[in-house]
Amino acid sequence: MNVINKIPGPLLIFMGALSLSFGGLIVKKFEGSTEWQILFWRSLFFTLTVLAFLIITYKKKTLSSFYKSGLPGFFGGIVLSFGFCGYVYAMSNTSVANTNFIISLQILFLAIFGYLFLKEKISTITLVSIILAITGVTLMVGNDLRPGNLSGNLAAFTMPITFAVLIMIVRKFPTVDMIPAQFVAGVSSCLIGLSVCIYYSHNLMVSPNDIFLGFLAGFFQVGFGFIFITIGARSTPSAMVGVIMLSESVLGPFWAFLFAGERASLFTLIGGAIILFAVLLQFSSLLLSDKKEKIIN
Repeated sequence: MNVINKIPGPLLIFMGALSLSFGGLIVKKFEGSTEWQILFWRSLFFTLTVLAFLIITYKKKTLSSFYKSGLPGFFGGIVLSFGFCGYVYAMSNTSVANTNFIISLQILFLAIFGYLFLKEKISTITLVSIILAITGVTLMVGNDLRPGNLSGNLAAFTMPITFAVLIMIVRKFPTVDMIPAQFVAGVSSCLIGLSVCIYYSHNLMVSPNDIFLGFLAGFFQVGFGFIFITIGARSTPSAMVGVIMLSESVLGPFWAFLFAGERASLFTLIGGAIILFAVLLQFSSLLLSDKKEKIIN
């Protein structure tokens, strides 16, 4: 674990974003498994990965770390689990490009929720960013209104929304360790996948190929992705974290095109470009406000 801590924060963030960017490709490669079977196996291996990380990091204090995270950590984990469910469903029912571009809206949801719950003002630049983002999403979603794809696009919104809620919890309770919350999220999404499979009488046992893909998704893609980002964010400015995380939105569709032959439509590319521009505009606003605060202080 000391080896990971020696890696520069920005590089860890990029490694995390790189790991997460393979999510869509892995989901597309499953053979015959339903969304809920994928969710179960992905969440199971993710939970085991986070548990191993907690034991290695906290050793005998593993159980006390859950107690210290308290209700904020527990609630944050439950919220994050809905994002995990929405991610798998979205990747199974719409394009990787659409899902990744919609996920990149998280910083704009942060601004909106900050205004609603923390009474933070929305600047003119932020307002313009939100309008641009809505335009980009309308282009992508409005161009493909088939029932399956529409439900996938709508499900993709759970990721940026739940992430923004999670950050609101962190900002409200800054001393809470959110790594135990990731374990709670894994267990919760695993139980959701199990419950739906039982309800629809789906066999949890899938092909060896799909179990291996579930391992890749849970251990490498989500497990390592979240661990790298959690550690890297400790020593990396928040604005820089957001900019580096945009690489996930760019790389995800690229892997899907390169290895799964998934081509993004022209409207998706145009809408995605508008969204990325809106997000970068919001980041520039945050950087300017941070510089002003440092000058004043």
